[in-house]
Amino acid sequence: MADEHHDPVNEFEREPVPGKAQLGFKSFVGQYAGEHTAGTELMIGPLFVASGVSAFSLIFGLLAGNLLAVLSWRFLTAPIATRARLTLYYQLEKICGRNLVTLYNLANGVMFCFLAGAMVTVSATAVGVWFHFPMPGLNDLYPNSVGWVVAVLVVGALIAVVAAYGYSFVARIANYAAPWMVLVFIAFGLVGFKEFLVATHTQVHSLRDVWTLCKTSIWKGGAPLAGQVKFTFWHIMFFAWFCNMAMHIGMSDLSVFRYARKSWHAVASGAGMYLGHFLAWIAASILYALQLQTNPHNTAVLPGPLANSACGIAGLLCVIVAGWTTANPTIYRAGLAFQAVFPKSSRYKVTLVTGMIAAVAGMFPAIAMRLLDFVALYGMILMPMGAVVFVDFWLAKKLKFQPYYAEHSGVRFNWAAGLAWLLTIGFCLWLIDVFGHSSMWFVSLPGWFVAALLYIVLSKLCQKKALQPATA
Repeated sequence: MADEHHDPVNEFEREPVPGKAQLGFKSFVGQYAGEHTAGTELMIGPLFVASGVSAFSLIFGLLAGNLLAVLSWRFLTAPIATRARLTLYYQLEKICGRNLVTLYNLANGVMFCFLAGAMVTVSATAVGVWFHFPMPGLNDLYPNSVGWVVAVLVVGALIAVVAAYGYSFVARIANYAAPWMVLVFIAFGLVGFKEFLVATHTQVHSLRDVWTLCKTSIWKGGAPLAGQVKFTFWHIMFFAWFCNMAMHIGMSDLSVFRYARKSWHAVASGAGMYLGHFLAWIAASILYALQLQTNPHNTAVLPGPLANSACGIAGLLCVIVAGWTTANPTIYRAGLAFQAVFPKSSRYKVTLVTGMIAAVAGMFPAIAMRLLDFVALYGMILMPMGAVVFVDFWLAKKLKFQPYYAEHSGVRFNWAAGLAWLLTIGFCLWLIDVFGHSSMWFVSLPGWFVAALLYIVLSKLCQKKALQPATA
C-alpha cells in the first residue's frame, strides 16, 4: 500500500469504487463518443469498401450490430460492474487465482497494446501529410521510413501520458474532444458525397436518387480487393457487434462502468456506436470509395491523406485527436491489466510503459491494415473469461458451486476457469479451420455458450473433488 503515495491518482485497483468517486451519465457519453468516433474509423470504413460490401448490407448490418453491442454493455457488463464495482482483473483474481489471472492479464494487456498501436498508427498518418515522409500501404508489414518511426513514437508518448493520469482525466479529455470530432466526421461524409456527385456527374433530387448512387457507385458489392474477405450483411452485423466484444461480452469494461452510479448509464455506449460505428464508418467509406472512383489504382488506406483531401487542416487535426482519444482508454485498460500482474508497482508508471509498448506496436502497419481480422481475433481470445465472470456472478450459487472460488479456497490456479478459457479458444480455432477464414467473425457467439457450459461443468467437478477429503 505504501506505493500508492507515489501514484498521482487512486484508481481503486484492488477495492470497490466508493460513492464519492462514481460518475454520472454525461461522463460516459463523452468517453464512448470520443473512444468510438476515432481515427481507426478511417481505417475500418475503407476496409468495408475494400471487402466488396453492398449498400443494403452495410447500412442495415450496422444498424443491427451496433444495437446488439449497446444491449450487451447494458445487460451483460453494467449490471455486474455497478454491483461489484471491481476491475475485471481483480474480479478475475478472486475467481481464477493469482497464477491464472496473471496469464490472462498478460494476454489482455498485450492485445490492448496492439489495438492501441493501431490507433497510434492512424494518428501518425496525419503527421505524415504535414512532414511528407513515406507512409505504409495496404499490404505493408514493416515501417518504411525514419520519419514514420519518429512520428509514431512522439504520438504514442503523448497518449501514454494522458492515459497514465487515470480514468477521470481520460473521460475529461474525451468530453472536450468528442463534439468537435463528431462534426468533422459528419463533414467528411458530406464533403465526400458532394465530391462523388461531381466525379460521377450525378444529380440527386430525392432520397431514392441518393440510395441509387449508394448502391451503384459507393457500396457496389462485387468482388473484394486483393487480400480482403468478401463481406455480407452477416459479416457487417457481427463485426459491428463483436468488434468491441472484449469490452462488453468479454467484460473488460467492468473496469469502466464500475464508476457508473447506475447500470443504465451503459446506454451511453450508443453515443459511440451510432456516432462512431455508424456515421463515422459510413463517412470514411465514402471518402475511400471516392478515392477509388477518381484513381482506381490508389488502394492505399491512409486516414491522414483521406481526411486531408476532405477537410484540410481540420481533417488532419481530427485524425490526430481521434486516434488520441481512442488510444487513451485502451492504454488505460492495458495499464490496469499489467498493473494487476505487478500489483506493487505504480499504476501510473506501468501505464506509461504500456503506452510506449503500444507506440512500438504502432510502428508496424500490418496491425492497422488488417484491423478487421485483428479485432475479431482479440475478441475471440478474451471472450471466454467474460462468460466465466457472468456465470460466476449470476449462476454459481443457483447451480450450487462456490463463486469467487480462488478467494475462498486459496488456490492460485482455478482449473475450471483455465480449461474453460483454453478449450473455448481451441473450439473457436477449430471452427475457423473447418469453415474457413471468413467464419472468424461468427465463431465467438457459439464460443461464449461453450465457455459458460464448460465453466459450470468443470467447476462442479473440480470443487466436488477438492471437497472429497474433508467429507470422507
